Amino acid sequence: MSVEIVIPAVGESISEVFIAAWLKAEGASVKKDEPILEIETDKATLEVPSPVDGVLAKQLKPQGASALVGEVIAHIQEGTSSEDKSAQESLPETDSTQQGAQQDDVVMPAAARLAAEEGIDTSKLTGSGPGGRVLKEDVAKAAQIAKNAPTTPSDSQQNNQQNNQQNNQQNNQQTGSFRQEETVPMSPLRRTIARRLVESQQTTATLTTFNEVDLSEVMALRQSYKEAFEKKHGVRLGFMSFFVRATIEALKEIPEINARIEGDSIIYHNYCDIGIAVSGKKGLLVPIMRNAERLSFAEIEKTIGDFGRRAQDNKISPEELSGGTFTISNGGVFGSLMSTPILNPPQSGVLGMHNIVERPVAVEGQVVIRPMMYIALSYDHRIVDGREAVTFLKRIKEGVEKPARLLLEV
Repeated sequence: MSVEIVIPAVGESISEVFIAAWLKAEGASVKKDEPILEIETDKATLEVPSPVDGVLAKQLKPQGASALVGEVIAHIQEGTSSEDKSAQESLPETDSTQQGAQQDDVVMPAAARLAAEEGIDTSKLTGSGPGGRVLKEDVAKAAQIAKNAPTTPSDSQQNNQQNNQQNNQQNNQQTGSFRQEETVPMSPLRRTIARRLVESQQTTATLTTFNEVDLSEVMALRQSYKEAFEKKHGVRLGFMSFFVRATIEALKEIPEINARIEGDSIIYHNYCDIGIAVSGKKGLLVPIMRNAERLSFAEIEKTIGDFGRRAQDNKISPEELSGGTFTISNGGVFGSLMSTPILNPPQSGVLGMHNIVERPVAVEGQVVIRPMMYIALSYDHRIVDGREAVTFLKRIKEGVEKPARLLLEV
């Protein structure tokens, strides 16, 4: 019995997806609930599981193609015995001799076909695709290397080859043959990021204010309690939980930064849904930490750690990326010293954290070395005035520099 695989509903207002990768080749056995392909929306990358045990009989859409929600993109021949056997017999000979069961899961169909034509052993390749999958480009590169690989020459032949290579390289450099261009389509996620960044600049009156934070007391507190904290809660005590707690206290004092403009009205929130920017394989994602004002330090750290792990595995759901009243972005993990973060409309504020650098500062008339961080607040000047923005950053500075205030809520 043939079972149709359709593009599932992946979120409100999303009607089109992008075939990011086929995880199973045509003719491969599949188990019920086993992922057979990855689809990419304008918000996240999701896996589509098989509804039955059987064999992936036909792929109706190639990798890289777009598809509509509800569209049939594959057929699975239900069953696990005779169907599996016939499917395996229909595969090219190289699929059974050069690829093991594990390789069937990681070699893309186009890559397998090219490998068969070029005689490339894909088990020896390191894939550049999602999850280490071997792509057609990986096989093509290996084939080119194999064609250029010399046989074992004599010393004189080696010298001649080296001279020829040097001459060819000089000629190539002179003729500009190293100059190449490649055109690839933007993924839905990247298109959405680009569109929203431009939208943010065009629809908000964005202004950024800066301050700096001395992290000496936070670092001392972490050093004193990090082992006990991790032993009790099963998670490391990081810097983000201090900044999240300080942000929540500042948002309570300056509620405009936690609000949004809707038409000619201002919508205030009595809760803090904090977006935490994390790096995923497809780009920057901002999952939402719901009701962050109710979370403890340990719960904040666990949530952020979970976001980071699932972002790398493309496990963040579209629902987790929707909403949010404020955003925190930590460019310091990449070494950024200072930046002006961009608003995520309709939010009215975003906090940018940066790299921690030891530098000389004046403390009570003395020059001392302290671990310092620049922080930045970009805000919508239509709803937030400069006084409120500066006060907001000062409250974060005070909370992080005197972490006892966060615990006592003073």
